Amino acid sequence: MLTLTPEELDAIKLSLRVAALATAASLPFGIAIAMLLTRTRFFGRALLNALVLLPLVLPPVVTGYVLLLLFGRQGPIGRFLDEQLGIVIAFRWTGAALACAVMGFPLMVRAIQLSVEAVDRRLEQAASTLGANPLFVFFTVTLPLILQGVIAGAILCFARAMGEFGATITFVSNIPGETQTLPTLIYTFTQVPGGEAGALRLTLISVAISLGAVLASEAFVRRVQRRNRAD
Repeated sequence: MLTLTPEELDAIKLSLRVAALATAASLPFGIAIAMLLTRTRFFGRALLNALVLLPLVLPPVVTGYVLLLLFGRQGPIGRFLDEQLGIVIAFRWTGAALACAVMGFPLMVRAIQLSVEAVDRRLEQAASTLGANPLFVFFTVTLPLILQGVIAGAILCFARAMGEFGATITFVSNIPGETQTLPTLIYTFTQVPGGEAGALRLTLISVAISLGAVLASEAFVRRVQRRNRAD
């Protein structure tokens, strides 16, 4: 039977909390950006698309350092949040969620974009001609049609957040009980003599969690497909 230490349990719980918050907080913005990039043409669209995809090509350490410059206590955003709202993000678990959200956001947006591109615009136009306002059309026609992409994007973001290491350790360090997630604890185990067993345990758990999330999403997508065919 697999026995975990309190330190390992804390890292697992924190990773799940960080990944869930990163995914939930990113989702509305991911849908909005995907719709904006797919449906509209405007000056600077290519630049916005490049900025969204930038975390995919930058070294994660660079992304973490940029977050530290912006959201650290001496950074422009971090200083404002600290002085005006009393909110500190750097070296906190919420900062880990921010780093994971940034790293997973491009995968989420791209998955949703592909679904938006596949939508038959005539269905939305038909709803509009019947008097529905754009917001009603989005929630009753567009969103159900892109739901598979939304789920896929959310799962990709969650899985990326569960495995994020470079940006997280640069932005929030590796503080036990506060910012030490599964990947950072695995790294810690690999750096100490006799830590191989702990690293292997957490690696297996990380794989199991990610695999379970993907299988659950696939089951949900199939359910949505069956319901759409029935409708």
